[in-house]
Amino acid sequence: MTAMDTVGRALLLAAVEVSLSFDNAVVNATVLRRLSAFWQRLFLTVGMLIAVVGMRLLFPLLVVAISARLSPVGVLHLATADPHAYDLRLASARPEISAFGGAFLLMVFLDFLFTERDLTWLRPLERLSARISRLDRLAPAIALGALLATALVGQHPESQVNSVLAAGLLGIIAHLLISGLSGLAEHGSAEDGVDRADGADPTDGADRKGSAAPAPLRGRDAFFAFCFLELMDASFSFDGVIGAFAFTSNLFVIAVGLGIGALAVRSLTVHLVRRGTLTDFVYLEHGAHYAIGLLGTLLLATAYGSLPQLLSGLLGLGVIGTSLASSVVRNRRLTRSPV
Repeated sequence: MTAMDTVGRALLLAAVEVSLSFDNAVVNATVLRRLSAFWQRLFLTVGMLIAVVGMRLLFPLLVVAISARLSPVGVLHLATADPHAYDLRLASARPEISAFGGAFLLMVFLDFLFTERDLTWLRPLERLSARISRLDRLAPAIALGALLATALVGQHPESQVNSVLAAGLLGIIAHLLISGLSGLAEHGSAEDGVDRADGADPTDGADRKGSAAPAPLRGRDAFFAFCFLELMDASFSFDGVIGAFAFTSNLFVIAVGLGIGALAVRSLTVHLVRRGTLTDFVYLEHGAHYAIGLLGTLLLATAYGSLPQLLSGLLGLGVIGTSLASSVVRNRRLTRSPV
């Protein structure tokens, strides 16, 4: 492969990453807008290192090392000497990766859905979900049920079914742990007299009144929200890392191409926050969380098969586009209304 061909493939990967990740940018913005300028800079610097070096380079190596029971040096040699074999090893771990990411994203969506808020988009569904949210621990129960259905439907060896269940449980535990730590930090802040913008869970990224931009989180709340943001962003990128092998088998070209795309998406996220887009178009946050729920469901449903990245990207973009159009219609209606 020539140098020009290598550069072309990397740029193509970057373009695909950007075009299919607009929904990811909107989703990230729902959390990032709760963070101060300092944490937003970390999102573009330290967060980029996590996204590129961690998720696009080290994470695939770690997955193959665990599944193939190889040393890190052995996996790196496999990736450089026999990229096709490395790709097959990584693809074989798709069920576990999809189960973890799907369960985590589904929990994010369910936490949003089962929160009562003044501003509603899909009013009948959101009002119904607000009423039944009085049932305690409903979100984990639904996520566990979806995970169990995923494991039972797949016609695969028992060992793989067990690993899918374990990966999905880890996704649910990760969400519950970060939410719990955020709640603990919030309680500690209240005892210390630290001012909070409102009583909202920092991990949902939502101002529950639905219109005003929330004040930035501080201290431990901001740290846990940042961790939540990175884990959610990682869940979105799982399938893209595996799907990149359709363009090239060179691990480092994949890391560079997806890294350029990730930087563009993160820059777009910060732009959306600083322009106040989520405040101006109030249903975008709803659309972003419905896109999260859709992707989480698709990941779980296709844990034993291939999830076309184009399909998931277009569906997510369609949901967010619809929420944007609804926001525009609402803004025009309010403008025409007499004061």
